[in-house]
Amino acid sequence: MTKKEVLLTGDRPTGKMHLGHYIGSFKNRVRMQNSGQYDPYIMIADTQALTDNARNPQKIKDSLIEVALDYLAVGLDPEKSTIFVQSQIPALHELTAYYLDLVSVARLERNPTVKAEIKQKGFGDSLPAGFLIYPVSQAADITAFKATTVPVGDDQAPMLEQTREIVRTFNHTYGVDTLVEPEAVLPPKGQGRLPGLDGNAKMSKSLGNAIYLSDSKEELTKKVMSMYTDPTHVRVEDPGHVEGNMVFTYLDIFDPDKEKVAQLKADYQKGGLGDVKIKRYLNEVLEKELAPIRERRAEFAKDKQAVYDMLEAGSKKANAIAEQTAKEVREAIGFNYFS
Repeated sequence: MTKKEVLLTGDRPTGKMHLGHYIGSFKNRVRMQNSGQYDPYIMIADTQALTDNARNPQKIKDSLIEVALDYLAVGLDPEKSTIFVQSQIPALHELTAYYLDLVSVARLERNPTVKAEIKQKGFGDSLPAGFLIYPVSQAADITAFKATTVPVGDDQAPMLEQTREIVRTFNHTYGVDTLVEPEAVLPPKGQGRLPGLDGNAKMSKSLGNAIYLSDSKEELTKKVMSMYTDPTHVRVEDPGHVEGNMVFTYLDIFDPDKEKVAQLKADYQKGGLGDVKIKRYLNEVLEKELAPIRERRAEFAKDKQAVYDMLEAGSKKANAIAEQTAKEVREAIGFNYFS
């Protein structure tokens, strides 16, 4: 029997998951889970979320169940994937402490992803130390399960490279091959970052430009009808632009009928096709995609205790595996005094 690749991925619980998460990672996770080629570990990264929400832990606590419901609704299956909570795995924090001694502050400060996020969040002189070192925490998450495969977006590639550096440094320093060097898996073509409803380059909870997987049919319609299109397309008969027009951007991604999309684009560009009509069509396309997810989510939400039980079971399984890796790491360093 061919040995399965170990997959590690996850999300910060800082709110409900949105359409950008769905197209950027969830669909691919479900596909990889169901392929039979992977042993997936899906982490709800509450400890990482605490790095910039330490004074509002209730936000994380409230979001935990929402993220879990979104996972189940899109098709992540606890019978096929180990779904667990980061804070419930003590070995992850132990490994982070060991790895920190193998990374310089200067190297952390050079990480392009961290630099960009620090600027975006406007920390200034109030940068939490935990936020600066979260690439090391991610390295602990990945190596604890000896993950061979880590799906990442283009903007997260530097984070994985830092993990690879830590693995090489650790194994070289202690003369072992204890840690596994992971490989990145980028999103399939056409499933990268989804722009926001307002045309912003990123769909984001904080920017208020997101369609959530939990949105009702009415909320979805309201948001689609508010989408950014072409500000020069004032009258129906005016020629319109499809570049930068969010309705067509979303149709390109979500509508399987590419011939119809091409025809709509041509009609819009020559004039005679109104924004309301194409928005209504997009709404139909998105509703067809999201209605089954919404229905499954509502079913799972009827028994939230069962969802918590699922997370507890997954965390216990993950904890046993991570603790074994931590034991091997302690032995490699020489911290096995009494065994």
